[in-house]
Amino acid sequence: MGKNKKENLIFTTMMCALMVLGMTIYNVLLMQGFAWEALRMMAIGYLPAFVVALVLDLFIVGPLAKKIAGRLVKPGAPVIQKVLTISCFMVLGMVIFMSMYGALTHAGFASGLGEAYAHSLWTNFICALPLQLVIVGPVTRAIFMKIFPPQGRVASAQAAA
Repeated sequence: MGKNKKENLIFTTMMCALMVLGMTIYNVLLMQGFAWEALRMMAIGYLPAFVVALVLDLFIVGPLAKKIAGRLVKPGAPVIQKVLTISCFMVLGMVIFMSMYGALTHAGFASGLGEAYAHSLWTNFICALPLQLVIVGPVTRAIFMKIFPPQGRVASAQAAA
């Protein structure tokens, strides 16, 4: 969404931080329920999950999702179509990778890993897609536009040229 690498990194970090927060809360509440232990689990698990998710987002899933969306969305298509296509592929890719991260974190390499992964895929996808499309995506874009108004980004890009 940003107009340069710095803005893109800030936008990606904000989006990733909010998605990981939402999914961490969701998954811990599914496993622990509403208990004090759940808060501790969220606090302990957030930072490592965020780092893994950010690396995946920046170097694997993000570039791949943008490449696929670029091939599927016609050049003259409305911006919202491109945004929704990228968001859907981002969610799909991140759920595939982060569900494995979660399954490994909680089941290890034990015999139940496959079952834990399959269950995680389903439960994470049904939460992550609406979380991204309805809450995190719009909130992140709104915050980002407040920090980097469109006029300011155009003016700063022109000044840099």
